[in-house]
Formats: sequence, structure tokens, C-alpha cells
Amino acid sequence: MDPLQLLLDQFRPSGEAESTWLKEVFSFITQHVDPVLSGPAPPAADDSLTGGGLSVCAVRKIQENMCVAHSLPVSYRPVSVSELLSRQHLACVSNLSWTTNQQRAWVREAELSLPGHRALPRVNLLLIGCLREGRDGEWRLTDASGSVRCECLSPSPLWLNRPVFLPHWNYIPHNAPGQDQDEAGGHVELIGSPVVLRPGPEQGLAAGPGGGAELGGAVGVREAAGLLLGRTRGQRVAVWGQVGSVCPVLVVSGTTFFCFSLTDGSHSLPVLVKDSSRLWWTRRVCVGQSVCVTALRVCVLRGWRGNNILCVTDQSEIHTNYTHADSQPDTPPPLMTSHDEDDRCEEAEPERDVQSAVRMKHSRVISYQGTVTEVVSEGAGLYVIDRKVCLCLAYQPTLRRKLRAGDCVELHHVHFLYRPCPDFPPSMLCACLRSSLRVTAFSRAGGSAPDSGCPGDGALPRLLLERNTGVSEYLWACRLSSQLSHSLVPSVLKQQCVCVLSWKLMETVWGRGRVGRRRRDIYSEMLDEPHTCPLTQYRVDPAVHQYVSVSELCQSLQSECWSSVSLRSLLPPDGSNLTRSQINTALAWSCRTLSSDPQTGDSLRQRPLLVVGVLELPSQTSEQTLQLRDGTGAVACVVTETSEEEEGGQRAAFNTAWIGCLVYIQQFTMVTERFIQSDFPSYQHLDQDKFITHKHCRVYLQFSADHLHILSPSVAMVTHLRQTGEESGADVTGGKQTDEEEEEEEEGGPAAGRKRRRKEEETGSSLSASSATVTTGGSRPCVTMVIRVEQKEGVAWRNTGAELKGKEEAGLTPCFSLRAAVIGPVVNWGRDPKNGPMTDRETETGKEDKVVLVFSGASARWFPLLQPGCFYRLVAANTQDPSVLIGCGVSGRSGVELHTNSTLRVRSDWRFHTLTSPLLLHTYRQALSPTVLSVSGVLDCRSELVCFQALVSDRIGLNDSTSDSGDKHTGVRLTVCDQTGRSLLVYLDLSHTPYPPGLLPGNTLLLSAFQRRVSRTGSVYCSYLPVSSVTVVCLGDTSAARPPPAPMMHLGVWAVSREQRCIVGRVKGHVVCFLFLQLQWICSLCGSQYIQSCSSSQCRSTSSVFQSKAKLVIDDGTGEAHVWFTGALVRPLLGLADSQWEGLQRALRVRGHVSVNPHGQSLVSDSDDPLLHFLLCVCSSDAVCRQLSLTCRKHNKQRSEEMKRFSRGDRDFMTRMTPPLQLTCLHVHTG
Repeated sequence: MDPLQLLLDQFRPSGEAESTWLKEVFSFITQHVDPVLSGPAPPAADDSLTGGGLSVCAVRKIQENMCVAHSLPVSYRPVSVSELLSRQHLACVSNLSWTTNQQRAWVREAELSLPGHRALPRVNLLLIGCLREGRDGEWRLTDASGSVRCECLSPSPLWLNRPVFLPHWNYIPHNAPGQDQDEAGGHVELIGSPVVLRPGPEQGLAAGPGGGAELGGAVGVREAAGLLLGRTRGQRVAVWGQVGSVCPVLVVSGTTFFCFSLTDGSHSLPVLVKDSSRLWWTRRVCVGQSVCVTALRVCVLRGWRGNNILCVTDQSEIHTNYTHADSQPDTPPPLMTSHDEDDRCEEAEPERDVQSAVRMKHSRVISYQGTVTEVVSEGAGLYVIDRKVCLCLAYQPTLRRKLRAGDCVELHHVHFLYRPCPDFPPSMLCACLRSSLRVTAFSRAGGSAPDSGCPGDGALPRLLLERNTGVSEYLWACRLSSQLSHSLVPSVLKQQCVCVLSWKLMETVWGRGRVGRRRRDIYSEMLDEPHTCPLTQYRVDPAVHQYVSVSELCQSLQSECWSSVSLRSLLPPDGSNLTRSQINTALAWSCRTLSSDPQTGDSLRQRPLLVVGVLELPSQTSEQTLQLRDGTGAVACVVTETSEEEEGGQRAAFNTAWIGCLVYIQQFTMVTERFIQSDFPSYQHLDQDKFITHKHCRVYLQFSADHLHILSPSVAMVTHLRQTGEESGADVTGGKQTDEEEEEEEEGGPAAGRKRRRKEEETGSSLSASSATVTTGGSRPCVTMVIRVEQKEGVAWRNTGAELKGKEEAGLTPCFSLRAAVIGPVVNWGRDPKNGPMTDRETETGKEDKVVLVFSGASARWFPLLQPGCFYRLVAANTQDPSVLIGCGVSGRSGVELHTNSTLRVRSDWRFHTLTSPLLLHTYRQALSPTVLSVSGVLDCRSELVCFQALVSDRIGLNDSTSDSGDKHTGVRLTVCDQTGRSLLVYLDLSHTPYPPGLLPGNTLLLSAFQRRVSRTGSVYCSYLPVSSVTVVCLGDTSAARPPPAPMMHLGVWAVSREQRCIVGRVKGHVVCFLFLQLQWICSLCGSQYIQSCSSSQCRSTSSVFQSKAKLVIDDGTGEAHVWFTGALVRPLLGLADSQWEGLQRALRVRGHVSVNPHGQSLVSDSDDPLLHFLLCVCSSDAVCRQLSLTCRKHNKQRSEEMKRFSRGDRDFMTRMTPPLQLTCLHVHTG
């Protein structure tokens, strides 16, 4: 009879749909299943179960697994393996027995257990084929169209080489999370047991305790251990026991094997499985299970100290759930913990302070079961279980089936570590080569898209295998790799370079000597007792560096700029007694500095910070500093570096080779400058934000170039390091950069980052990746000349349209100029020499010409790196015309001698390369530095324009109420000093110049072309001119900047001195008497006397401030001085406690003011006033008339000598008297 008709007669379809469905099943089995069963593979069926017979069996099994009996699943259709792999691109699930309500409940439960994940969508597909064994013990579902890998929770040999039908399965395509990207198509996960269409004899495994002659002669672990002492040829033994451990499958020298151990509680016996037909046992053997393994032989495992081991043969069988007469039933493995019990493990390890020292700790070996809730990094082998425990599988071979969120796992012999890395959850489970991981239930979730920042190519585990580092270092590198993927890819690096770059950074930060360990012994790790492995001991360093991107750093500083400060904290200690103008002036500018290391000062985070980026010229023409850029943003940087002339000295950054270098920095200072425009009436109104009209902040970094570590150098930096004799192997990757790339970086073009990435691909060092074709820039012609900068003007906004193109409107453009000496002639080059060594043809013995270089627009970005006294090679690319570098002179009338230098306008595509001393010819290595004065030199000289270097001791912002630009913070007053303690006031008008960062107390500045002026009172100060320039030459401790102490002065000498040698000095003397004391309440707005209310009829203010003023005579033995005290200095002078001072202020509330003249007591009208008597007693007490140490400022206008008449008896005497020295006290020294 026709097989198809036999099938139809057997099931009698009730309609056309069922008839068509039966024909499709018959056709599918005939075309896809029968050829596999009748092929050269092992026989799977007899002749009676092919064609129609197998179809009848398949349909009957399908009906038995349906939720509704006596019907056919016409909505399901059979699908071939090739169609499944080629057309099914989404992860899915198929379950023939589901009803609609059951499927909805399944979806709801799956999504509730994993928030943020969607359940697998259901498909109505039928999978029918033959289960065959593939490579390395994997199982594959095969039909005539192809095969697909099958993952089974508990495989059985009863299924091998048998036609099966899969009633419940998941399909995970290759583009879904958890799938090996190297394998085409995907894999099938068997949720339930497959339905065997034809049963057959058991092969290789018995599910029950049955026997045979081999099982009857099985020996226990104790007896089998004695057999390892000697080898008998041909001896085979059956051993029963409990599975103690199951090691992962390894491939060594082309041989695939795995080991497991049998134990009886007191003895352990290792078993080696390397027979290809028995490798699938690794998914069947479970820890804690009682088994009996037959036909074992004793062999020698080379590499394991020559020890003997039991090895599985091709006749071996494993009998699970085996019960021996002397054995106990299966017991669960010890220390099986869940996430609830893990909390107690955390409590056993108390958390210590972040600043504690590095400690070495020992891990605990436990077992654990839980659910994967997050895939942190699939390529790095990092997962989260039960939302609180991290799992690291990097020390094991890569799983063929990657874990997915929702998988239920069972772990045995894993290492529990507590806080190995502060970037991960505190509880960490790490698997070594003795650990076993078994998936007990497949995930129901489809999973989310893989994170682009995760290194999915397994580069980090490969580096871990090569370098054998500790788990703490590995976890830190994994976290850094994910962060760098977001901050550097693709604008700076390609994804292939991130993992190696992270590893390089890890070795540098953690220390190369501490990272490497001895070679890993895999056999000892799997088999030795007691167990030792790289996870047995680990390092805990809670203060390891923390990476932050540039944008994250800037956003954190800006967000904490205002939230971390109180306006009252920005005022001096006596801020409550300041007037309206004094309060608003004090709030106009403030600064907050943070250190990158919490151990050296206040910091943004609890751990030291690490920043990675490319050093570039400023991208905006409004900036005057270098900038550090990554893929997330850029931040301005005030950079200094070691001077070539002065050993150990610092100067402003001058080396252009830093441009384009990929660097990381650990030691830096974060600066946030606050600018506030306010109109607060009094101290009591500071909590009302309505009086703030405008506020903003500026964020930048300060660091020395000596603290930069190069990850990938520019071409110029490679030349610089080679000429200076420094080894570049440790810090430099050896990558090459072309002229086009260098030019793109200096110009800050949009392709700068993409061009720059090629270095990492070409280098032969650790940052090498897939090579890309790079066009060399050697054929680009150019002309150059060598110059020495002599003087540099500051950047100023000027109205120029020289570089405007098209429809751009004229406007203010940043411009500056510098005067330079031309060392030699203009030289033609066939390629850009960059900062190569200076050649003989670039110099000539004749007179040096002078040239003025004018920078405007984009070319003004070179301002941060062009410093006086330095040599540079100016390069004009894409030309062979020497005239482009020849400046134009100023025309004049005949007979008139001109004393001007030629002028050369610098174009935006020209480049400068610093020629350091090793690159110069010998005759130019002793260059003279420009004359720079000190503060003392400025005070003593008579020049109108001065150039001096000074330390900033104080800064005050000056508001310009007449400014039309809206920004009133254009005025700055700096108090600068030198090492002698002499100080000078410098006034800056920044209304026509870009804002210069770095003008902070503690920094040392070079102030060029400032105007020295003398005030009407005779004091010397300096003011800013349009040509003035301010450069930060040395970075100090801006968080606690203290100027040098003022010089000690004798009153007699100081009084007769008429020079401006010392304005501020320190004096020691004894108080002779009080001359004057005034205490009063005044209006905070108008300054009028305040008695209950303001005494001015035009002022309606209700706020008042307390003011105090005193004058006394002090004598140090060489002369006398009258010293004025104001504000907060009066209270310590009178020796009053805080409570007494507050009570005195309350007593004056009623009367408003009081004036005390101790030498004129008879002139006091109300001599019975108790308050007045109290103050008189205080002024004349021994507590006031004591020895004092004061820092004072000398009044510039001192009275001249005057004639005085003295009477002695009946005679009068006339003599010239020098008036006492007039001083104002700045500080009272205690102790």
C-alpha cells in the first residue's frame, strides 16, 4: 500500500486542513529524515520504520504531546534545520503542549523574574531529526539539510543516533546574546526530553543501578586508590563513588579531555576522560551524584609530576544513580549556598576604610546555585547572579554556550572573594579549572542587545591566559575596557585596540612587577590536594585608581560647584560685619581646587582618579590653553613642564611634540572657578537667591607634563624621545603617524580622531590590531625656517577681517603677535622635517634678522606653546616658494631710517615644531633667556614696562558695572610676591582678551609687558595693557596657598626709609598706649550711623553691620609707630572672648556708637557711663599693653619732619621731630 495513503487511513483527517498537514509531515520526513537514517551513519531503524512507518510514529507522538487530544496541530509546521538557521533570525520558543493561557502565564512569569527583559516569542514549528555526536562531545540535531548544535540539560545515550521529535525547545540565533559569534546560524536548547521515535539498546550509560559482571566487581575509591601505585597491562577496573568535582573540557596540544573525581568522603580519586565518544559525559556527570564507571585503566598523566591516574577507555560506561550495598544514598554537595546565605559571607568580611593599605586575602571554596540576572561582559566572562553576586569565568575555557540572563546555574568548587575590585559588587564568585558550572534551566528571556562596550572577542581572557595575572587586576582591566569603549571609540581608537590598551594601563597602574605571576600549572590546579590555583589568594586594594571620562569629570565638577558650597563660607571670618559692597565684591569670584588623589587633599571621589585622552591645541579660538580630549568631550588644561635651562625648574609648556599624543594622567588638580553677580543688601540676605543676577563657572585641569604617561605618541614625540635618549618601549607603543594625521590633529579637524586611530593598528607593540593601508606623507613638499622667540604679546580681541571668507561677517577675532629672531634662511624640503635635528643649511653666520609673527583667528591657537627663549621650526606645507616665509617690511620715505621689523602673518595651516636642546646645533644650545625681574626688582626699578615673575598670594574679582557685554567679571586684582615676602598689586582688565585660567593663589606667573605705575599715595602697582601677556610657569598648592612670610622690619629703620623697598613687613614690639578706639553700628547700604534705624532720611534699610577701629602706639626699641586696627583684628587686640565681644555689640545697639580716647579722659562729657569706663579699663590694662607680633602695611603718605617747641623751666627749645611711622595691621600673630 502507498505509505502516504497508509498514513491518511491511520489518522483519518477530518478536513482538508488536517489532510494537507499530514501530507506535509509525510513529505518532510521522507525528504529530510529518511535520508539520514538510511545513510552511512550508524543504523538507526529497521526497514519497517522508514517512510510511512516513521511518519505514523511521528504523528502519533505529536498527538500524545498535544494539549488537546483527538486532533492534529495544523497550526504547527515541520521546519528543516537549514530553514531554521537561515530564516529564523530572532530567538524563539516552541512548545507543542501549551494552551494560550499557559503560554501567557509563562510569559508573565518570565518577564516578572527578569525586569527589563522580554520573554522569548512563541513560534509554531516542529523539529524532527536525528541526534548525532559532534566534535568535542557536542550533540547535533541532523537532517538531510544540515545540522544544528543542541544543548541538553541532562543528555542520555538513549537519544544518540535515534530519530527524535522535539516537543519543547528554544532557538537562539547567532546574533542573539549568549551565542558564539564564530558559529553560523545558532543553537537549539532542549527544554524537555526529546521524544524518541524508535527506542534502541543503551549505549555507554545506564540510568539505573543494574548490573552485569562489571558492576558486580566494582570497587570503592579507597581500594581503587591502591591500584594507582602500580600499572598492570590490560587491567580494567570498575570504580564506584560519589562525584566530588567536574573540571571543564580543555584542549591541550590538539587533545580534548576533561577530568572528574570520585570520592568516598575520606579519599579522592581523579578520572581522566579523553575518548571523543565519552566527552559528552561532562554534561551528564553532576557533583554529589553516585556513579559507577567501568573499564577504567591506569595511565600516566605527563605534566602532573608523573602521577598515575585512572583513564576512561572506549569500552567504559558510566552508570548514574548507582547504589552499592555499602554506599549511602546521594547527598547534596556541601556548602551549597544561595544568595541569602551569601549575605552572611559578606558580614564575615568587615569593610575597611578606603585609605587602608593593600592586603592579601585567601578565598573560600564553596558551592552556589542561583539565576543569572545580568550579562556584564560576555567576552570577558563576567555575569551577575541573583542581582548581587558577580561571577567571573575568565579563568576557565570559554563556554561554547554563553550564559544568558535568566539561566539557572549550579556552581561547585568556586572561589568566594570579598571586594577584590571596588568597581564590582563586593561578593565575587570565580571559577578555576576545578570548578564546575552546570546550567539547570535555560533562560526564558530573549535577552537585550549586547553592550557595545563589552569586549566580545575574548581578548581579555586571552591576555589573562598569557600573563597569568591576579583576579583583582583582571577585573579592573575589564571595567576599564568597558569605560574606554564608550569614551574613546570610535573617535580616538578602534574597538580592537581597547582591550590591549586597558591591559597596558592595568600593568602600568598596578605595577608591572606585581602583576605577573609564575606560570599556571593546569594539572595541579585540577588534581592536586590541597587545591591551589591563581584564585586561592587575591589582593584587595580599595584605593586603586578610578577611571573617569572627560565629560563625566566636567559634569561632576560643574554639578558640585554650587551644591558643595555655602555663600557664607566664601566670606572672610568677619563676614557678618561687611557692608553691602564688601559682601558682593567678596562673592564675585571664588575658587575650588580638588586633587586627583584623596591622600594629597580634597578630591572628587574616594579613590584616585585616572584620565585618558589626546592632548590637542584649543579647538575654540576663545581658549588660551591646551586641552585634553576623548570621545565624550574636552577640558582645558594648564600645563607646565621642566625647563631645559634650570635643572628641576618649571616653566610653561613649550614642546609641540605633545600635540596628538594619547596619554593618561594620574596626578592633576581639578579647578572650578565660580563667578557671581549679586546685589545682596547684607549678610542676613545670603540665603535668598533672588539677589543673584547671574552666576557661572569655569572648569579646567592643572598638571605638569612630567606626570603624563604616553600610551601612543605622535611622530614628533617619537623623534623627541629618540633624540633625548629616553626609552619609549615602556610608555610608547611605537605607532607611526603620517603628516596628514599630524596636521589634522593640530588643526582639530573632524577627521582628526579617525586619522589618529591608525597608529594603534600599525604598531607592532601591544596596541597592534588589524592593519590598514596608510598613505605616507613623505612626498608633501614644504618650506621651513628656524626661529627663536624673544617676546610674546598677549591674546586680545581685535576687529580684523583678513581671514574671513565668503559671507562671514566681520567681528572680533583673537589675535596676538610675537617677536622672533630668524636663525637661518628659508629651506626647501621634499617632506615635512617636523622636529628633526637642526641641519647646517638651516643656519648661517650672518646677522640674525628679526621678524614679527602675527597670529589671528585659527592660528592664534598656537599661543599656549610658543614661549620666549625657545626655538621652533616654522613649517609652511604644500609649497616650495620661500617667499611665503619672508616677512614684509614697512615702506618709508627716502632718507628716513626705519627701526621696525618685518611682519609675517601666520596662516592657519602652518605648523610649529619645538626644537629642544638635543635637536639644536651646538652653537645655539646656550640660548639666553629673556630678562625677568622679581617683585623686588619691579618695586626698585624705574622702567615703565616690566616683565617679572611672581607668586600669586591673593586674588579679588572686580565687577565692571559699565560693561556692555553682560559679563561684569572683567577686572581682576592680584596680590603677588616673591621669595623675600615683598608684595605688589597687579590689576588686569580682561574685557578685551579671552579669559586666562590658572590665575590662582599658589601659582607662579610670568607677567610680560605690564605697565609699572605709581599711585597718588606713592605705592607701586602694575596694570594690564593690550600687549600684556600672563603665563602660568609653575603650579603650586592652590588649595592652601601661603605666601612667603613678610620680612622682619625695625621701626626706626622703616620710618626713615623713603624707598619702595618694603610695603609689607613684620614687626615685634610692646604696646605703649591706646590712642583711639571706635565702635559703631552703621547701615549696610549707605554707611550712615544706625541707631534703631538708619539715620539717613533717604535710606530705608533695616540691616546694619558692626564696625570697629582702633589706633595704638607700639615701640620696638628702635622707634615708635602708630598702628591702625580694623574689623576682626580689634577683638584679639583687646583680649576679649567671643561672648564678651557679642555682649559689647548688643550693648551698643541702643546708643549706636562709642568713641574712646584714653589720653583724653577729662574731655569725655559723660564720665559716669559704665560702658565707657569698661572700655577705658580694658585699653589701659596689662592684657592690652603687652608684647605683640604683627604683619603691617606701611602707609605711603608719611608726614614730613616738623618743628616742635619744648619748654624746660624758663627756656624754650625748638627741634625737628620725625613723625611716627603710620602702619595698618594686616595680621596679629599669636603664640
